[in-house]
Amino acid sequence: QKSIIIYMITVLEVIKLSTDYLQKKGVEFPRANAEILLADILKCKRLELYITFDKPLAENEVQTYREAIRKRGLRIPLQYIVGNVEFYGMKLIVNENVLIPRPETELLVEQIINETDKNVELKILDIGVGSGNISLSLLKNLPKIKVVAIDISEKALQVAKQNAELNFLQDRIDLKLFDILNSDLNQLGKFDLIVSNPPYVSEKDFETLEPELKVCEPRIALTDGGDGLTFYHKIILSSKILLNNGGKLYFEIGKDQQQRIFNLIEAAGFTNIKITKDYGGIERIICGELK
Repeated sequence: QKSIIIYMITVLEVIKLSTDYLQKKGVEFPRANAEILLADILKCKRLELYITFDKPLAENEVQTYREAIRKRGLRIPLQYIVGNVEFYGMKLIVNENVLIPRPETELLVEQIINETDKNVELKILDIGVGSGNISLSLLKNLPKIKVVAIDISEKALQVAKQNAELNFLQDRIDLKLFDILNSDLNQLGKFDLIVSNPPYVSEKDFETLEPELKVCEPRIALTDGGDGLTFYHKIILSSKILLNNGGKLYFEIGKDQQQRIFNLIEAAGFTNIKITKDYGGIERIICGELK
């Protein structure tokens, strides 16, 4: 009777095969993607893969990993496959109903934290809350603030609610379904600070985006379907009703939008207008103070 030899694939072998596959599919940083997805399935840190390279994978692990790699090959974003993301030291749930938080937005959060007195009670409005990344990071680092966070998407608000509960911040955030372009602003009340990372990709630029963004992330969170400035116009005008005297307005902005948005903020009567560059040298954050 012949003995049957079952060949088991190791961590190293499966990473090499997956890296080659993802490279052929045009995925950026294929090796890193292969390792992150495997570490997620094996419930270990990515660095720990290096000390278990010769470890054979169980059949169910291989099947689960194969499906994850197939999805990544289809250019579904890594964060959606894993189901979470790290943002400003917090773990946040993400899915196809919310934009994936970006490192540039961490700069926006950091600037607000650095420029806000931690001992002062403030009321903050977050317009377009998405996953809750901005609101929740501010709540975690500014213990005296309360946040009203609005979004036009019911599904995005469900994700933000989950993230608020996951990080034990649900008591200080009021999540509201609200259409900033068309609803009555008086329903919202008055605020000391408004922050927004609105849909700022123009319709023209939207067509040139990577498949991960263009196909998978929610279109309404990326583009206004026009010149990319619709929400800035509306929020800047609205802030004159929504902000208390001396209140501050913070935006994340797109590439080459800074001058037009600066002009809009200045014309609306804001002073101390400041623009900050991101890690890539792109002018990414703009803020001003209402007289």
